Amino acid sequence: MPNTSRRTFLAAAVAIPTTAAVVGLTGGTAHAAEFKWTRTLEKGMSGSDVKQLQIRVAGYPGYNAVLAIDGEFGDKTAAAVKRFKQAYGLNADGIAGPAVFKKIYALQDSDNTPIHFKYSELNKCNSTWGGGNVSAATAKENARRLMWKLEALRHALGDKPITISSGFRSKSCNSAVGGHSSSRHLYGDAADLTGSHSFCTMAKRARYHGFANILGPGYPGHSDHVHVASGGTTWSASRCF
Repeated sequence: MPNTSRRTFLAAAVAIPTTAAVVGLTGGTAHAAEFKWTRTLEKGMSGSDVKQLQIRVAGYPGYNAVLAIDGEFGDKTAAAVKRFKQAYGLNADGIAGPAVFKKIYALQDSDNTPIHFKYSELNKCNSTWGGGNVSAATAKENARRLMWKLEALRHALGDKPITISSGFRSKSCNSAVGGHSSSRHLYGDAADLTGSHSFCTMAKRARYHGFANILGPGYPGHSDHVHVASGGTTWSASRCF
């Protein structure tokens, strides 16, 4: 189905949502059908549908913040929903209802990744996602969550393409490129970025979009890319002030 037709179909489907189901295997891990929400979500609610919402709005936690993916709809989730709605010109409150879900469906591919990023971009090492510091399934899920943060960053930077030069690495792939033994790439939750923006622009803007680990110009070995990761605690880009 053409992408424009698929989006039209998904927008109509928001009135009759269904739940996700495991339908097959991709790259050795379970592949879930496109997730749909069946209820409006707001503060005080909990559940797997809240968790799936958090994954998709995790790129909107505020400056130097990270949104917990815990299935509990608290103040921080409400604030992230509000920022997501502001970013896309929706009525900016902290409630996730049909308008939020319609926008997510328009941004979401059938494998629950955002439309501007693919698993293949996050794994140029192997086809199995194995051999890292976590299980293959965990590495692949970490990459999916990272992609939603990258989607938020991309939108904030004017919806211009962001190129990923390196994503998940097995231990052998990491060793081959001289990566640190504790590199976040081994967990699947890191990406090295290049593209149409200056490295400092990407590094500074990334601080608003849920990345706990950001390394850019001025950090040793990062003059030609920006490293972002969901895990870790380091910000270092001394040439970007």
